[in-house]
Amino acid sequence: MEAQRNALSIFLLAVILFLILCVVAQKARLSSPIERRALLDLRASLGLRGKDWPIKSDPCSSWLGIECRNGSVSKISVSGLKRTRLGRLSPKFNVDSMVNLARLVSFNASGFPLPGSIPDSFGNRLANLEVLDLRSCNTSGSIPGTLGNLSRLTSLYLHDNNLAGLIPATLGLLRNLKFLDLSVNSLTGSIPSSFGSFGNMERLELASNYLSESIPPSLGTLRGLQVFNVSDNNLSGSIPIQFGNLSRLVKLDLSRNSLYGSLPEELKMLRSLKMMIMADNELEGRLPVDLFSSLVELQIVDLSRNKLDGALNATIWSMPKLQSLDVSSNNFTGPFPGLRSNISATTAAMFNLSNNFFYGTLNFSLGMFRFIDLSGNYFEGKVVVNNTKRYAIIDRNCLQALKQRTLEDCRLFYTDRGLSFDNFGAPDTMQPPPAESSSESRKRLIFILAGVVGGLGFIVLLVLILVLVLRHNKGIGNQRRNADVGPVPEGDSPQLPKDPTIAGAGDPFTYEQLLLATDNFSETNLIKQGHSGDLFRGILEAGIPVVIKRVSLSSFKKESYMMELDLFRKLSHPRFVLLLGHCLEHETEKLLVYKHMPNGDLANSFYRATNSDDDSLQSLDWITRLKVATGAAEGLFHLHHECNPSLVHRDVQASSILLDDKFEVRLGSLSEVRAQEGDTHQNVLKRLLRKPQTSEPGPSASGSSSTTCAYDVYCFGKVLLELITGKLGIGKAEDASTKEWLEQSLPCISIYEKELVTKIMDPSLIVDEDLLEEVWAMAIVARSCLNPKPSKRPSMKHILKALENPLKVVREESFSSARLRTTSSRRSWGSAFFGSWRQSSSESATIPGHQNREGFSGFRQAGRLGSHGSDGIEHSSSRKRLSNEVFPEPMEMQDMEMLDEN
Repeated sequence: MEAQRNALSIFLLAVILFLILCVVAQKARLSSPIERRALLDLRASLGLRGKDWPIKSDPCSSWLGIECRNGSVSKISVSGLKRTRLGRLSPKFNVDSMVNLARLVSFNASGFPLPGSIPDSFGNRLANLEVLDLRSCNTSGSIPGTLGNLSRLTSLYLHDNNLAGLIPATLGLLRNLKFLDLSVNSLTGSIPSSFGSFGNMERLELASNYLSESIPPSLGTLRGLQVFNVSDNNLSGSIPIQFGNLSRLVKLDLSRNSLYGSLPEELKMLRSLKMMIMADNELEGRLPVDLFSSLVELQIVDLSRNKLDGALNATIWSMPKLQSLDVSSNNFTGPFPGLRSNISATTAAMFNLSNNFFYGTLNFSLGMFRFIDLSGNYFEGKVVVNNTKRYAIIDRNCLQALKQRTLEDCRLFYTDRGLSFDNFGAPDTMQPPPAESSSESRKRLIFILAGVVGGLGFIVLLVLILVLVLRHNKGIGNQRRNADVGPVPEGDSPQLPKDPTIAGAGDPFTYEQLLLATDNFSETNLIKQGHSGDLFRGILEAGIPVVIKRVSLSSFKKESYMMELDLFRKLSHPRFVLLLGHCLEHETEKLLVYKHMPNGDLANSFYRATNSDDDSLQSLDWITRLKVATGAAEGLFHLHHECNPSLVHRDVQASSILLDDKFEVRLGSLSEVRAQEGDTHQNVLKRLLRKPQTSEPGPSASGSSSTTCAYDVYCFGKVLLELITGKLGIGKAEDASTKEWLEQSLPCISIYEKELVTKIMDPSLIVDEDLLEEVWAMAIVARSCLNPKPSKRPSMKHILKALENPLKVVREESFSSARLRTTSSRRSWGSAFFGSWRQSSSESATIPGHQNREGFSGFRQAGRLGSHGSDGIEHSSSRKRLSNEVFPEPMEMQDMEMLDEN
């Protein structure tokens, strides 16, 4: 009976507790009609489904992701929620109604698509906000400086978006901020020094952007910082010594930048450090003494691909928690670090010491290590591996094993260091020469000196004879020329004669012929004044229209036309303007005759007047624009990839792209062509093009020297933008307004949202859904070409394939979503075009095939701007090459990805 009474008491207590909870739940209902209206507006603007946010239910008790406190909304989470079909067609970052949620402390939209800019109202109206999570939301634009007004903010997550521009310094005002993640975006500029004011910062993530300049030393004041990650940027300078004050730092990742200098001694003070990753930099010098013995908590060490040198201290075996040590591809040298008796825990780690200059014998069993890579060094002797379950790589050493260096390579290495080599275990057949007496050494030295002096005298005699012969022949040549042309006029330099035998430079013309063709170079025939000469229209005696360039030696150097003539002599391609002839007989003016291009250049033929009375203009239709882009890419592909050495055009812009009567492209402005900077064959091209020994233009706004193929790619990207937007002039301008326009336009190009490109597309273009995908593809190529990092720009080979197969760039069947989810833009085959964008796993399955049909109606509306094509001419050149795969994946990239997975 007593047991039954106890059971009844427990049951009644449970019922009472349930009733209390029900009463509390009733009291937690949303009490503010303004906030309810705001949530309903938010539900409509985000296109959320009724099953997640039922309109007739109380938001505080029934809506997913809504939490309330004292009858007001305190937290909103749309992460994991889905939009309705209509909402998916036109997703937008439209959350204006949230400003009416005055007590909101958290907004989490991670993984929920919010294309568009972060509204300023977040910082101006949501004063109580503590958490703002917009990870992987496809958000674009810049980070609003008004976020610095959120004085209570503790967590700001903007990871994996399309954010661009500078990091606002006002973020440094957020004194309570603990977590800041701006990684995987396209942010530029420097890290604000105001970040040193983050008094409570624990995690600072800025990886995978385009940040430049040095790391601010003020960050060394963040005493509570635990994670600092700035990998995959353009940072330079040395590592601040103030980092030694970060006593609570657990992870330090500075990899894939351009940092230089040595590792500061102060890093030994980071007693809590578990991960030290500094790979792919320009660090040099020796490691600080006792660095590894001081950092006893270290688990991951990656110093690979730097210029560090010196010996590797044996203290690496005394780190009890070590899991991985990678010092590969440096300049470390010396014998293998001495093993100690208490290394059982350390040998369970993974070691990579490859591609250094270690040498000596391996007097221990490699089977004691879980994994060790010693390849690319100079170890000698026999190898012992007792444990077949362990992995050791020993290729390219001097060991008595397979796949080793050559005998000559090993002997040279050991001889240079004054060491003896075991000759791969074979007896050394090279006997040392017998010792010579001092008298014999003196005799040998006398004979050597006599031979050297005699040889030099003979060479001097030959040079003198050669000079005399050349002077004699020059006098005879001058006499002959004087008999043919007349006396040489007085002046500083003799006249250059007409040379009718310049092979590949067209036919010779007389000066009188070209005067007659241009009506004495009248102003009415002047086309433009170019940077290498003035261009005139002309008609030869046979009625053939031509373009004649007049090079005045009083304004231009002799090399300005001689290099172009030599280029035409050595190179020939259907995508270059055709040189019909030349005239070199005039003393102060040299003339080059080109084939006339009926449609002029791209800048002049882009818009044309119609025959209507309203003076309206017609623009090139999309098929013609794509044809022009592909033709220009073919010409640049020939210069970059089919010429040896690679040639750089250096003047890629709309006025350099000439069009014939069928809108086929011929590249002009070839007087600026140079060999690519740093090419090992550059001396050959100097002889080919007679390159003048003058200083070349320095680095431009493109971030690369004008004598690199990457500079051509950058300029070509601006031409592609001109074809897409119809905004001419950006290809040759580098002023502030052009840079501002690019900063505003590039965020509208996204691999996630096709419709964004319509915001910058030329309104005169008439395109259907398939052609819009081609516009989208060209825009993606253009943005990739404008990458601030020259090394990340695609090559003309990839650009040409993409323009020939534009739909393969954007349609999902051409590339798997798994490849788009790569986390390293430097280790993926897709980096040719998608290195600047990192797609989140939550969005990787989205097919960019949902078109916004409302957006197309505007393109078909009649207006002053129409669209004209190439008069029914078949557009065949843009589909010449067909490829089964637009972006071939190199085998070495596959290997690297396999290593990453393992």
